[in-house]
Amino acid sequence: MTAEDYKEGQVILIDKPLEWTSFQAVNKVRWLIRKSFGIKKIKVGHAGTLDPLATGLLIICTGKFTKKIDTFQAQEKEYTGTFSLGATTPSYDLETEIDQTFDISEITSEKIKKATQQFLGEIQQQPPVFSALKKEGKRLYEFARSGEEVEIPFRTVTISEFEITKVELPNIDFRVVCSKGTYIRSLAHDFGKALNNGAHLSALRRTKIGEFSVENAVGIEAFEASLPS
Repeated sequence: MTAEDYKEGQVILIDKPLEWTSFQAVNKVRWLIRKSFGIKKIKVGHAGTLDPLATGLLIICTGKFTKKIDTFQAQEKEYTGTFSLGATTPSYDLETEIDQTFDISEITSEKIKKATQQFLGEIQQQPPVFSALKKEGKRLYEFARSGEEVEIPFRTVTISEFEITKVELPNIDFRVVCSKGTYIRSLAHDFGKALNNGAHLSALRRTKIGEFSVENAVGIEAFEASLPS
């Protein structure tokens, strides 16, 4: 691959590491390309943010291909991960401490699998307050961190597949195929409610975006190794 190839446009599939922001991954890829080819400036962007506590497929576009970002973002996504039952957190994941606990002794595998049914198809979902969505010019997590109450509107999302792949209480492994704008953290929170209990997301991996699969993605180090030094 040449400098010209990256300027003209490339789609790079990165397997985002745990605790990296999507922004950090894009910055690193941009820096590596610039350093390897001695380019002063190149457009680089990603198609769909992954939370720092999630791993998996991040589509990174360079050059003229950054114009394709909206198209990629609109595609269906597949995730695998783990819900932890019996406890909730304000962020709906492990970013914040547990704020409430519940008894899970009455929960069975049958109840868990049955609960998935109510989330299939078009559903109304409320994004987490700990998110980067904006309201009145501020990001929601800024309201959350300063302890301000904020009303978050529901949005319509589509879940086309939702299966439980393993039950080892308090943990439930799942696979979900969903539309753009779906928050898996909110799904975890709502799933707990559907069981008259509590739940939060304890692991998340994005495995597909449209036709792109994490199986064809590379880690940051492998990408660096593929570039001329």
